[in-house]
Amino acid sequence: MNRNDMSPTVSFNADQVRRENIRQVLILVQNALEERGYNAINQLAGYLISNDPAYISSHKNARSIIQSVERHEVIEELVRFYLEENNG
Repeated sequence: MNRNDMSPTVSFNADQVRRENIRQVLILVQNALEERGYNAINQLAGYLISNDPAYISSHKNARSIIQSVERHEVIEELVRFYLEENNG
């Protein structure tokens, strides 16, 4: 390989990717719940507390989408975000 053909190495941060995935999941579920007229915060809180997927509408596949991430990881990310926003 010619020295001039080398491209820079791209760093992969798994934690950052996981956090962005959780953020996208929450946004998608929020939008689907609000389209159906639900209070997204109440419905998501109910789901996260109880682990009962019935709190999440199946509209736009929201129930399957929220179950694609581990509930405890969502809770950890929400706590991390809240503490960083209020202590930063």
